[in-house]
Amino acid sequence: MTSELPLILPDWPAPSGIRAACTTKHGGVSSAPWDTLNLGTHVGDSQQAVEQNRAILYEQLGLGAGCFGWLNQVHGTDVVELPATGQVRADASVTSRAGDVCVVMTADCLPVLFCDASGSRVAAAHAGWRGLADGVLESTVARFGNPASLLAWLGPAIGPDRFEVGPEVREVFLTNDPLAASAFVPSPCREGHYLADIYTLARQRLAAAGVLQVYGGGFCTVTDQERFFSYRRDGQTGRMASLITIS
Repeated sequence: MTSELPLILPDWPAPSGIRAACTTKHGGVSSAPWDTLNLGTHVGDSQQAVEQNRAILYEQLGLGAGCFGWLNQVHGTDVVELPATGQVRADASVTSRAGDVCVVMTADCLPVLFCDASGSRVAAAHAGWRGLADGVLESTVARFGNPASLLAWLGPAIGPDRFEVGPEVREVFLTNDPLAASAFVPSPCREGHYLADIYTLARQRLAAAGVLQVYGGGFCTVTDQERFFSYRRDGQTGRMASLITIS
């Protein structure tokens, strides 16, 4: 996956037959505030512009529109097996079929890509704090055989210095795992609130599920305004796509 679109390629030791990438906000045709490569159909952008943007992505990857398993994401834990037809309401997808593309859209939430060591099965999950707390990553891991054989890549999400949450969010995570306390520090801006590290929380949940080969992280969609859409920063904005397929 090289060239025209400025894609982010995961730095992980995935098998050679695995293709994975994350788009940035650049390379499309949408006007402000969705400029330019908005891939979301639900954010107020014109349908024509989104279709053109998706067509640009399809062309660069050399894959047809029918290969992409676009999801109607609802901050839940449902996982769909691809190929699937119609409007699919889920927050993760998995497949063992070459050419099918597992894809999730984000603009601060955490995208997580998965593959097994043999390169025979892949998945993509959308993990906002609610889905992460409710177990969307565990539900995705459960669709594979051996968690120890999995590789996971954490894509661009809101960084730990910008993800301010209320005490109820911290309590939800601590109820599941007291060790989650290490992912929260008191907010310097609002008394009784916290800054949450979604990357640490994801790594903790993955480790508890048996996934120890975890890569990526270290992005911040809010502060990296040049590359990423951010709902928290801008309100009305576009969506990026994180995707994975077996070639």
